[in-house]
Amino acid sequence: MKKIALFAFNGDPMCFVHVLLYAMDFHTKNYDVKLVIEGSATKLVKELSNPDAPFAPMYKKVKEAGLIDAVCIACSKKMGSYESAVAQQLPMDGTLNGHPSLESYVSRGYTIMTF
Repeated sequence: MKKIALFAFNGDPMCFVHVLLYAMDFHTKNYDVKLVIEGSATKLVKELSNPDAPFAPMYKKVKEAGLIDAVCIACSKKMGSYESAVAQQLPMDGTLNGHPSLESYVSRGYTIMTF
């Protein structure tokens, strides 16, 4: 099975929605997909949990498919979305000085894509 890890750093909703679309596209084509939400993109975890927010349905679809593998602990705290991520029961990761480790995905055979 092909393995892809999508790292979303950009907090612009127009950029982030593309990562969500790519995650679902890979998933529906039977890739092993992991979405890691880092940097300013972590603020969108809180914003998109509001069902009235633009792109909230796509976020919900990706979340319900179990494609979100990690939300950065350090960045989500900085962006004010940590509590929301925990309340949504999203997987949190801070193994690399508070951030997810790219190497942990590479060592498990994932191709890394950053956005």
